[in-house]
Amino acid sequence: MRGMGRGGFGRHRGEEFAGEHGMEGGRRGGRIFGHGDIRLVLLALLAEKSAHGYELIKAIEEKLRGAYAPSPGLVYPTLTLLEEMGFASSEEQTDGKRLYAITREGKIFLKAQHGRVDEIRERMQYAAAMQRRSETPEIQRAMENLKMALRLKLHGQALSHEQVRGIAAVLDEAVRKIEEC
Repeated sequence: MRGMGRGGFGRHRGEEFAGEHGMEGGRRGGRIFGHGDIRLVLLALLAEKSAHGYELIKAIEEKLRGAYAPSPGLVYPTLTLLEEMGFASSEEQTDGKRLYAITREGKIFLKAQHGRVDEIRERMQYAAAMQRRSETPEIQRAMENLKMALRLKLHGQALSHEQVRGIAAVLDEAVRKIEEC
C-alpha cells in the first residue's frame, strides 16, 4: 500500500485537488489527502457512527460530491491498520460484512489530532466546491477557450505594448461583466 492515503487512490476523478499541506492550484498536481489523512478521515467518520467499509467509502465520496472515492484496496487495509493500532474495532455481522467502530483510544487519538482533522475537512470542502464548479460545463468550456486563446497569443510573437494593454483591458472588462451577473 502506498502511504496510507497519499497514493493508492480509487477512482481518480479528483485526486489532484489538494496537496499534503493544503490546496495546490486547483487541478494541477496536488492530492486531496496527504500521508495518513485517510486514517483520520475514517476515524472521524467512525466517531460519528459505526459503519461498514463500503459505507465509509460512500460517505467520503458524498462529502467530496463525487470528486473522489477511495478504493476498497485503500480503505480496508487502513481499517485493518486502525484495528491493529487499537483505534478501531470490528465485528462480523450475520451477512458476512464487518461493522467498524471507533475505540476509546481512537477517540483520544482523534481528539489530539483535531487541528489536522480540521485542515483535512477544509481541503475536502474545497474539493467539493471545485467539483460543484466543474458541474457548469458551459463556463468550463468558455474558461478553457480563454486560456487557449491567451496561450496562443502569449507564446507567439512578442506582443507590442498596445497589444498587452488591449488584452488586459478585455480581461478587466470581462471581470466587470462577470461581477455584474
